[in-house]
Amino acid sequence: MSAIHPDRQSAAERQDDELPSNWGRWGNDDELGTLNLITDEVRERAAREVRTGRSVSLAVPVHPAPVFSGPFAPQTAEVSPVQQIMAYTGNPPLANADVMLVTNHHTMSTHLDALAHITVDGRVYPGRPANESVTMGGVQHGSTTAFAAGIVTRGVLLDLAVDGPVPVDHAVTSQDLDAAEKRHGVRVESGDALVARFGWVATRYRGNPMPGMSIDALRWMHDRGVSVYAGDLADAHPPQPGGPPAMHGVGLPRLGMPLIDAVDADELAAACAELGRYSFLFVAAPPRIHGMTGVPVNPVAIF
Repeated sequence: MSAIHPDRQSAAERQDDELPSNWGRWGNDDELGTLNLITDEVRERAAREVRTGRSVSLAVPVHPAPVFSGPFAPQTAEVSPVQQIMAYTGNPPLANADVMLVTNHHTMSTHLDALAHITVDGRVYPGRPANESVTMGGVQHGSTTAFAAGIVTRGVLLDLAVDGPVPVDHAVTSQDLDAAEKRHGVRVESGDALVARFGWVATRYRGNPMPGMSIDALRWMHDRGVSVYAGDLADAHPPQPGGPPAMHGVGLPRLGMPLIDAVDADELAAACAELGRYSFLFVAAPPRIHGMTGVPVNPVAIF
């Protein structure tokens, strides 16, 4: 990144240089990021994972609320990311219809983050000025447009919670990911979607501290060629000291790795344990809405 002599760099600049990055790897106009790793060969390999036809959703259920409740009620209250307006179509009604107002990055909704969601030093992946990429009229670069064809690849579950939820003060490391691979008899390969289970579905996002991925774990994902990350947790809360959040501060804006936040991997973990296999066909096909920073999604694992 920086061309300044190492002796004259600040500590923050040296830290930035040490962080993994894909800026420039696929060109200065790239909007796919690590989705570039999902080649036709990767999709063909993923399709061979389907043997029984069993499917499992990784999305949390969303129950719409009447629009007058508002999307930003206090977090101590049970709120919905979807506000619903019932549309009047006559009496008797010609058909029942409604309008939805969706808060895309709500913590209680499974959603897919586009690359423009997070900026680094005023820039959007892969180094484009944020004020040119994100405008009042919508996202011009790094938007949900990149998801138009959906995401179809091989998925791998690394269950970090086989002995109970990951402790609140634990930063998941590359050693933890290696150990999960060995335990499950699987290996994450280039182009794969990584699904991580912390075991926090029932207790997350309620103002309490939570564990998360470390920069070391993110480097592991970079080295392995992970194309998309989906987890019931991603970054620790409060943030881990000594650097930016691994997934949202580095993975999304520097690696160009799309993140699927707030998944529910419990049913997937049960299916994997029952079938004795931790790889599957992974499909995420969000609504084809362009120019946004994120979009709700229902990821599906097919065995």
